[in-house]
Amino acid sequence: MTYREALDFIHSRRHGGPDLARMRTILDRLGAPDRRVPFVHVAGTNGKGSVSAFIASALEKSGLRTGLFTSPFVRRFNERIRVNSMDIPDEALAEVTGCVRAALGEFEDRVAEFELVTLLGLAYFARARCDIAVLEVGMGGVHDATNVIEKSEVSVFTSIGLDHTQYLGGTVEEIASVKAGIIKPHGVCVAYTDPGGVLSGRCRELDAAFTLTDLSTLNIRSHGPRGITFDYDGFEGLDIRLAGTYQPSNAALAITALRALRKRGWSVPDSAVRAGLEAVYWPGRFELLRRAPDFIIDGGHNPPAVEATVRSLADNYPGKRITFVFGVMADKDVAGILDRLVPVAERFYCVAPPAPRALAADRLAEMIKTRGIGAEPAGSVTAAVRKALRETPPDGVVCALGSLYILEEARRAAEL
Repeated sequence: MTYREALDFIHSRRHGGPDLARMRTILDRLGAPDRRVPFVHVAGTNGKGSVSAFIASALEKSGLRTGLFTSPFVRRFNERIRVNSMDIPDEALAEVTGCVRAALGEFEDRVAEFELVTLLGLAYFARARCDIAVLEVGMGGVHDATNVIEKSEVSVFTSIGLDHTQYLGGTVEEIASVKAGIIKPHGVCVAYTDPGGVLSGRCRELDAAFTLTDLSTLNIRSHGPRGITFDYDGFEGLDIRLAGTYQPSNAALAITALRALRKRGWSVPDSAVRAGLEAVYWPGRFELLRRAPDFIIDGGHNPPAVEATVRSLADNYPGKRITFVFGVMADKDVAGILDRLVPVAERFYCVAPPAPRALAADRLAEMIKTRGIGAEPAGSVTAAVRKALRETPPDGVVCALGSLYILEEARRAAEL
């Protein structure tokens, strides 16, 4: 199987929920690779990718061969499966896809795409002889494909909010209950928040240890579009390159998880924590691409994430009104997102993300105009970015957001 054939096979799979029993059968045919690697399991609504990257980077700086499984990708599929900060090589992806496909047998036509990609990641981490791997949950928790793993060193929960409500429930507490399904009996759990005491309650039921991140010691010293310096719980002058002012809270959760790993016997020196946080580059998270005007891309695609983006814009550009290049999926809470964006917006250039669930650009523009602000549809992300940059003054700000699916084209357009 070639790399191109592997990608075609992966993307030909159906979408839908996994069957964990079926996945267990396939993994056993592959020699149970998931039982040969310890895992940190990361769930939540927003911040999963950044928190996972912070944890994995610190573990790598501790001298551990560290896997990282995330989704979706921003620039290239291989980003989703990494070992020691290196994307899975093309030839390795082709080889492991061929092996996994051979193990599918009678299940080949039933395995969903995320299910398959999870199998690929678990198989590759074992082949790469990882000492530990960080797994980011795709959606939910209890029924997520990554929950096929039978135990974890630490279960980590980032912020929990309303998203995917048609699948996970209509309240934050209901969503937290679904996500709590990754907590293992007698395990260890750390969390950013605990809506309605759901996570801590589940830990009591399973005799699992629970720690809530204490943000009272978090102090941001300085911030700007190129990064943030902050103090947290005994660490002074921590530097991160991720510029969103929500990122120190994500880093604090990562530190809490790393300290939980120490208690389980893992050697993670403070120096590795510091170096690991500083080394993380995570594309599409309040990322500044160019100046005059400043052009930022951000993956915020639900109301809580967009609210955090708006706070970062206000912190970095006080008093500025923002020109948005905006595209969103039709099944998102578009009204809730616009409630956050419109009060700080100068105008919108609307696009349709390249995905079947995309909201049409002209329909989105009409929804925005009813709120009394200028909006126009564009035929492509490239056209929208070019026009926004051309019509925004040098001291202005352009921000592309709403869907991770638009970010790579926005990046390329900014480089032209």
